Amino acid sequence: MVKVLIVDDHDFICDALTNALESTGEFKVVNTLSTAMHSEIFCERLQPGLVLMDVCTDGGASGITAAKRLRETYPNIKIIVMSGFNEVTYVPRAKEAGAHAFVFKSKSLDYFVEVARKVMRGKTCYPEIKTIPMPMGEVPLNEREMEVLRLMCRNLTTKEIADELFISPDTVKYRKSQLLSKTGFARSVDLVFHVISNGWINPFY
Repeated sequence: MVKVLIVDDHDFICDALTNALESTGEFKVVNTLSTAMHSEIFCERLQPGLVLMDVCTDGGASGITAAKRLRETYPNIKIIVMSGFNEVTYVPRAKEAGAHAFVFKSKSLDYFVEVARKVMRGKTCYPEIKTIPMPMGEVPLNEREMEVLRLMCRNLTTKEIADELFISPDTVKYRKSQLLSKTGFARSVDLVFHVISNGWINPFY
């Protein structure tokens, strides 16, 4: 039987996933956490075979960041990242962090169980990467442009973005100009407002 740790700050989600997984007789939920910041400690103590990790957890702790740390520290633990937000950067970032699957919470409990089974059999499971709908201009944006846009949404300056991505400020300025050219916006602030207000990028997770 596979031991499972669930990290999610909504009790009803934890309860529903626990019931769905344990009803198969293949999984045993050994604990639930509301914040990703404690996931390493509990993985050390409980040694789960599978972790279901929400992106947005209590205390502002990112499940994607936690997933990356867990993969580095406990490479044998399988990780499924999940989210209730239709955010376009979560899937590629979870994949880059080394998670074995990503599931949007709009999916059925049966689908969660199916993905858990696939992951434990050594498979990966990812939905198609989403693109940001734009009222004008051409899309999609490439990976480098999305990196800059996500940091712009955190209100970082050009220098701060350059430091974060280990590139020059001139490169950041070039990518910003490409973003505006591709999306059809005249100002960065209008582009940032568009993607945040429509929920396509969450600057805090």
